[in-house]
Order: sequence, then C-alpha cells, then structure tokens
Amino acid sequence: MNLIRHLIKALFYAWDGLKVAVCQERAFQIEMGVTIAVIPLAFWLGRSWEARALLIMVWLLVPIVELVNSSLETAVNRMGTEHHLLSKRAKDLAAAAVLLALLNAAVVWGFMLLSAWR
Repeated sequence: MNLIRHLIKALFYAWDGLKVAVCQERAFQIEMGVTIAVIPLAFWLGRSWEARALLIMVWLLVPIVELVNSSLETAVNRMGTEHHLLSKRAKDLAAAAVLLALLNAAVVWGFMLLSAWR
C-alpha cells in the first residue's frame, strides 16, 4: 500500500511540474504548441506505425529535455542571481542539450519528409 501511495504522490508532483511548465515556461509553451501540430502530422507522414512512433518520440524528446533545462535553470537561479562562470556553464550546457534535441528531431523529420516526397 505504501508503494501505491508513493506512486500517487509522484504522479501529483509530476502533474504540478507540468502545470508550472505550461503556465510559466515560454519555451515549453511553444514546444507544446508545436506538439499539437506534430502529432497529427506524424500520423499523416508516417507510413507505418513504427515510423509514426519514431516521429512522435523524437519530437517529444524536445519538451522532455526542455523540462530538464528549466529545472536546472531554476535550481541555479535559486542559488543566486549574481553572475558566476559555473552557473553560466550549467545553463549553457542545458541549453545545448535542448538544441541537440531540436536538431535530432529536425534531422529525423527531414529524412521522413524526403522519404515521403520520393
């Protein structure tokens, strides 16, 4: 029973995190807007269920990494707002992870689009 109680609490914590991201994180809001367009497009573009799943998964990686980026930025800001080289490095590395997730999605979607036009 403790396990179920723990899982329910974890679910509520995750839901709270999603609400914060949707209400307060501009980049996440934009990415979720794109998600609303991408999922139906994946069903149209993907020629198989595997291709559709790949298109959706590769895109969903972007808002997932954005959540990690936002949480890291929040933690760094909690420590202080003064400029510090290590704070900048942490934020830059997290932003680079988001960039790589975006590039990853763009490459996969690009190849799928090229394949669809052949």
